Amino acid sequence: MPSIIIRNGRIIDPSQSLDEVADLLIQDGKIAAIGTDLGTADKEIEATGKIVSPGLVDTHVQLREPGFEEDETIESGTAAAINGGFTSIACLPNTSPTTDTQAQVQFIQQKASQANNCHVFVIACVSKNREGQELAEMGILAQAGAVAFSDAPHPLQKTDLFRRALEYSRMFDVPILDHPEIPELSQSGLMHSGSISMVLGLSGMHPDSEELATGRDLRLAETTGARLHLMDISTEGSVELIRRAKGRGVNVSSEICIANLHLTDEVMRTFDSNYKVNPPLRSQSHIDACIAGLQDGTIDVITSGHAPRASEKKMTELDQAPFGMSQIEITLGLAITNLVVPGHLDFPTLIRKLSTNPAKALKLDKGTLSVGTTADVTIIDPKVTWKVDSNQFASLSTNTPFNELTLTGRAETVIVDGTIKLQR
Repeated sequence: MPSIIIRNGRIIDPSQSLDEVADLLIQDGKIAAIGTDLGTADKEIEATGKIVSPGLVDTHVQLREPGFEEDETIESGTAAAINGGFTSIACLPNTSPTTDTQAQVQFIQQKASQANNCHVFVIACVSKNREGQELAEMGILAQAGAVAFSDAPHPLQKTDLFRRALEYSRMFDVPILDHPEIPELSQSGLMHSGSISMVLGLSGMHPDSEELATGRDLRLAETTGARLHLMDISTEGSVELIRRAKGRGVNVSSEICIANLHLTDEVMRTFDSNYKVNPPLRSQSHIDACIAGLQDGTIDVITSGHAPRASEKKMTELDQAPFGMSQIEITLGLAITNLVVPGHLDFPTLIRKLSTNPAKALKLDKGTLSVGTTADVTIIDPKVTWKVDSNQFASLSTNTPFNELTLTGRAETVIVDGTIKLQR
């Protein structure tokens, strides 16, 4: 395998509290050294003015295969991840058949290996067929390689089943991921419940739906001592509940999708179904609270929330269109444009949220540039401006409202296992 040296980049690795201009040497697919005067290599990459970070990690990706290949395939979804700077992704079990058997876990692993793009980690079902009635064979699934369990994007509704899942998960030291939502308070909802939904005459999804579920989940995590990862946090109340739980020592991590950090429910005045997501786009006060949660460490992870949907599914009435937005190829640009440029986060904090913390939440040996670890590296141009063109997406789906939007910052080079997968 050819050696690679990345010269003069700003190396940011939160796992080592590292932020310095230096060279990085890759040999035999691993990080060999960081410093100066590292000699020569077979391939040299000049990174002056660029950021060299651990490969980005996404804990919340829908790959849709098997069963919904019109939306996405494992090959196209992993290619889209590389385009976005992500070297590792964890895929949700909302496929058909669902990821509730050893065979389905192995199918995803094999297809990802054949695609040979980024690392794919499997999140298996908590319940059989994601129906929320009977626990899946968690032990067998963990042995097959599942790194976590979830029924997302469905919430775990039955409290007794959720508690048993948390108890079982301790045996395998894997987290339970939940999309906190009380369906009785959100079903038939199309957008955030507030003044805009009233003006538009659209049924709303009340913040109480998320916050009541968040409170329940945190209580169960506290009493069982299990690892809990809360997905799709979007409300001020949820942020405060998680903040207090962490203060009590509850073993919880949390994530937020990039769209919920900069888009408000005002955009629903367009009736564009590409803005229809779950959790819904909320008011500015909720966004401000979530940004504060990122700043103080209450919210650990920023995800793409990648939910590709074929165009024909979105080109219908708003109440008939599915939830979801194709975002993994623009998440980094959206984060830099809306979080770093305005001064909400600095680059070390952003990389922690996009790489180090996601890996930590799922206990993956990723998100670091430590010597001897697998060489997964993302080189970021923090100042380049570019225009989103969904026709150029590697994803099969173009359900994004950001087409033609100008963004600042993107991945310039992506290296997986010491092999260059993208170089613009």
